[in-house]
Amino acid sequence: MSAIQGPGIFLAQFCQDEAPYNNLPDLCRWVAAMGYKGVQIPTWDARVFNLALAAESATYRDEVQGQVADAGLVISELSTHLQGQLIAVHPAYDAMFDGFAPESVRGKASARSEWAMEQLLMAARVSGHFNLKAHATFSGALLWQMAYPWPQRPAGLVEAGFAELAKRWLPLLQAFDQQGCDLCFELHPGEDLHDGVTFERFLAAVDQHPRANILYDPSHFVLQQLDYLAFIDIYHERIKAFHVKDAEFRPNGRSGVYGGYQHWIDRPGRFRSLGDGQIDFKQIFSKLTQYGYQGWAVLEWECCIKHPEDGAREGAPFIAQHLIRQADRAFDDFASVPKDDAMNRKILGI
Repeated sequence: MSAIQGPGIFLAQFCQDEAPYNNLPDLCRWVAAMGYKGVQIPTWDARVFNLALAAESATYRDEVQGQVADAGLVISELSTHLQGQLIAVHPAYDAMFDGFAPESVRGKASARSEWAMEQLLMAARVSGHFNLKAHATFSGALLWQMAYPWPQRPAGLVEAGFAELAKRWLPLLQAFDQQGCDLCFELHPGEDLHDGVTFERFLAAVDQHPRANILYDPSHFVLQQLDYLAFIDIYHERIKAFHVKDAEFRPNGRSGVYGGYQHWIDRPGRFRSLGDGQIDFKQIFSKLTQYGYQGWAVLEWECCIKHPEDGAREGAPFIAQHLIRQADRAFDDFASVPKDDAMNRKILGI
């Protein structure tokens, strides 16, 4: 068996108001028929999951687990991407991110952040009840609008931003620690945690908290022109979740990394369905297996060209074909010789 579990699928991009995409049992049967083994569940979409009810009702939790199991699946992780985003929001983005929150806290930055923190605390408890080992989220951002250093940033500004971000996340890291679950930040443009350096800044601010970990998604690194394979070599000990998502970056004479405010289909950097982009998944799965990653490989489908149903259908066999059965012996064992201390000393001339 491969150390990596899969194929899994993130349900968020497939939820709609029409059946079979508007409820958890039908969605589970739909993805199971395509070959998926696990589902990553978005906790903000009431069509498929009620986080508040799950936090208080064992009956509801059993119902959810039963619906997933009846389709032959398991829950890989819960996701609080939208709620995590609201833990920290710079005022420049208040109006745009208000749509992620309930009406009762819109236009009220402090109340919105408190609501988001309570959502994460509930997600920690539910993850513990489900015996999940990882949780997927975003960090939020106080500094993203200052990513490019013009005008010059005042001295100490970045440090102050990460100190505040750490202050808000530390109680949540502790809550997930109590449940034996890793909090995995998807390193993503728009978040203060968007690459290796920013993750290191956050780790330092939370005193290297053991539950502060990474949801590895190579597509976001392709769009930033970051070496996504070297990233695994550097940060593999903190990679506890994995989104299998393809991307491409084709710069031209008119726009590059920043994209010129264009629609996704016209940008040099674009997310693609699995196999349609430039990412070397054979190397990614090899490195993750080499370093002993035992979490899930979860399809996150985002593509501006291909239909989502086709992307989902192609995703399960793509992931399955990349899972690696680990070797249980060395390839040159046939030529091995028994240990002989005297012989070894003779060979070494000692």
